[in-house]
Amino acid sequence: MQDAFTYCAELVRAADRDRFIASLFAPAERRGALHALYAFNAELARVRDVAHAALPGEIRLQWWSDVINRERDEEARANPVAAALLDTIERYGFAPEKFIDLIEARRFDLYDDPMAGLADLEAYAAKTASVLFAFAAQILAGVGAEAVSTPAGIAYAIAGLLRAFPLHAARGQLYVPAELLERYQVRLHDVFAGRTSPGLHAALAEMRDLARRHLDAAHEHVTTLPPAATPAFLPSALVRPALDRLERCAPFAPAEIPPWRRQWLIWRAARNPARIAG
Repeated sequence: MQDAFTYCAELVRAADRDRFIASLFAPAERRGALHALYAFNAELARVRDVAHAALPGEIRLQWWSDVINRERDEEARANPVAAALLDTIERYGFAPEKFIDLIEARRFDLYDDPMAGLADLEAYAAKTASVLFAFAAQILAGVGAEAVSTPAGIAYAIAGLLRAFPLHAARGQLYVPAELLERYQVRLHDVFAGRTSPGLHAALAEMRDLARRHLDAAHEHVTTLPPAATPAFLPSALVRPALDRLERCAPFAPAEIPPWRRQWLIWRAARNPARIAG
């Protein structure tokens, strides 16, 4: 089983560097569970890229649902991420339904339909990023800390989707809600052709404002977090700098924070938890 957790750690190191760095501030005996959780998320996040089409992607997601429902235990034992995840679910008493909800939310990633509305975007973010924060807090401190994990996760997810906007648009995928596109008279074929417009600037600005509002809501409750839960939320220290950087960049221009600064921001938040979601 230790080999499975080692595999998860290496996968997270390669696929989700921010969460890997944050996990290093957790007690060594809890890192394996965090890596299992984050490796599972990384596997779901790359289903579209690996499957290349919706139907194979659906099959992969259904396999994960079957694993969570303990319908493929023999196959799960042969898969290091699945084996480590099932061990973590059992060890920490997680409700399998939350993992199923996460998988179901990820089905949206397989298709090219735009997100319908802002409420749908928030629900998607809550079922994907927020639940990861809550699970990580549960592993570290025995509480989900929903007052922080829910809004922090929504802000984190929206910032990530905005950073990935150029990539998504280039492949005909759009997380900008259709509600905003209609309000600001943004034409889909212009977006997919990489053409900017005042309406697109306004739609993306509204998404950034939504993320900031959720981040502010999370920050209001940071002082209520048990100190042990701090490493679970360290990645949220990247959200505000990411939003500020996005605001300065053109919609289709890369807007990534350099890796060294991402690591420094996480380290700074670990030293001063008041900077979480700050």
